[in-house]
Amino acid sequence: MNDEIVETLFTKINDLEEDSVDLMKRVIAINSVGPANEGPGEQELAEFLKNYLIEKGIKKVSNYPVPDDRVANGERPNLVAMLPGKNPDKTLWILSHTDIVPAGDLSKWDTDPFNALVKNGRIYGRGSEDNHQGSVSSILMARAFIETGIQPEINIGLVFMADEETGSQYGLTYLMEHHSELFLKDDLIIIPDAGEPDGNMIEVAEKSILWVRFKTVGKQVHASTPDLGVNAFRAASNLVVRLENLHNIYNLENSVFSPPRSTFEPTKKEANVPNVNTIPGEDVFYLDCRILPDYKIDEVLSKIREMTEEIEKSFHVKIKISTEQCEQAAPATDVSAPIVKLLTSAVKKVYHVEARPRGIGGGTVAAIFRRKGYPVAVWATLDDLAHQPNEYCIISNLINDAKVFTLCAQEQI
Repeated sequence: MNDEIVETLFTKINDLEEDSVDLMKRVIAINSVGPANEGPGEQELAEFLKNYLIEKGIKKVSNYPVPDDRVANGERPNLVAMLPGKNPDKTLWILSHTDIVPAGDLSKWDTDPFNALVKNGRIYGRGSEDNHQGSVSSILMARAFIETGIQPEINIGLVFMADEETGSQYGLTYLMEHHSELFLKDDLIIIPDAGEPDGNMIEVAEKSILWVRFKTVGKQVHASTPDLGVNAFRAASNLVVRLENLHNIYNLENSVFSPPRSTFEPTKKEANVPNVNTIPGEDVFYLDCRILPDYKIDEVLSKIREMTEEIEKSFHVKIKISTEQCEQAAPATDVSAPIVKLLTSAVKKVYHVEARPRGIGGGTVAAIFRRKGYPVAVWATLDDLAHQPNEYCIISNLINDAKVFTLCAQEQI
């Protein structure tokens, strides 16, 4: 690809900035929280995106729905849009997810999370960074090729997946199990769902993920007569403190990851009793574990069960352990893989930084590919506002990430 073609494509991307901001505002306005988080699902957003893509010239847009009776229409959509390239046997895939997390406590937001605010070069709203930025940047890249009449060197495939936030069973996992023919081992695969503010990180490895639910059962009584009951909350609280020892037991560090250690964080807490003067007979909390690949999840779970049994004996309670998510770390992407080299070169040309292969604690759908032997890179330019109040996307990142994708579509190193 010569410099003139690059300049033409980049100029078109710049010209489409206003359109892209408008698209971001429109997708933010659609609540696509998944049913596991008490949301309506992704159908409305998927229908909007399908119509938008067709309107803008991508004629081949297919849906691979997954049955789910928790949503109104009974299906979770997975869109796949294709733009033909000169080489029909190879594809650059950009995979973004359409589901978002709930807005959370609205009092912590300075704006309406579903009514995008554009201010100081940023677009504020739930899902703006996670993962609408990836979706819109990939669409912007495709539009640049269509509207300039320049055919990419290889096919461009855009995937808009469901269910990434709650396990991907209705998203990429389903696609890989039932439609794996879509993806070839020589394809170039980018997941724009993690990154650094300056774009200098190419994610090639992830920690194991273990989410554990603890249900502690004691005996509920009036708070004035504690000796007649068994306080499930006290027992659970002691278990939370006991679980801190996991940091000391699994204490290896690996500088490839940030943070470089395994983490074990108590997170969600379910309500127990509604009033102050009742001792709770049941208590439920959750532990989010991000574990270095050096350790096996089964080993960690065994240690957790051991600690739990100690609390059961000490406080005369029963504690039921269940796993909400349990994924052993996938093999890392080889740092010499073509997609890593392409991204390294493209990021340097667009952002003028040296991007380095790194590992993260967060989980992405890249693990689904890696377990099946597909080299995949996770990359975007993000301020890491995912799941937080006042989440935003920086407009210049939206534009420049599209330019990086454009260079990769031309396989220009």
